[in-house]
Amino acid sequence: MIDLVSRKGEFEKCIEHLKDELRGLRTGRANAALIEHLVVEAYGSLTPLQHLASISVPDAKTITINPWDKSVLKDIERAISGANMGINPINDGVILRLVLPPLTEENRKSLIKILGQRLEHAKIALRGIRDGIKDEIHKAEKAKEITEDDRYDLQKDLDDMTKEYTGVIEALGETKEQEIMTV
Repeated sequence: MIDLVSRKGEFEKCIEHLKDELRGLRTGRANAALIEHLVVEAYGSLTPLQHLASISVPDAKTITINPWDKSVLKDIERAISGANMGINPINDGVILRLVLPPLTEENRKSLIKILGQRLEHAKIALRGIRDGIKDEIHKAEKAKEITEDDRYDLQKDLDDMTKEYTGVIEALGETKEQEIMTV
């Protein structure tokens, strides 16, 4: 018998992945999540920025990056410049400062488009999980492991669970859109 409760973890992973992606979307305030997953080419390999430096947010418009090894300062600066984030790092030889320019209306609209794309990818992932579980339900019925009535009940429960998680995605999107549009 297929247990949908045990399969909720797959839906939860999808939601957590979306939350991580949304943290990286810029809003009106500085946020370390904007750059912490940035990959830097240092010591001959690709390394996440958070493994090379401490990242702090001293005020609403500034992010500071303090590398543990000052020899990678230029590498970090190059990675930030190459990330096309619209932020120019200020290097004082010890730390990097990222001063976030205020978001223009045009920038906000483009961020809303990116938000919409990420929400749609999450919904597609949810539907993929749902379709995989539906296939398992049909296979179980064909193998006479469950009855036709069980199949209908499981599909209804699965559709309800999919609607619930789609609602969570939409709520996350609305919250993030409000953050982006707040001046």
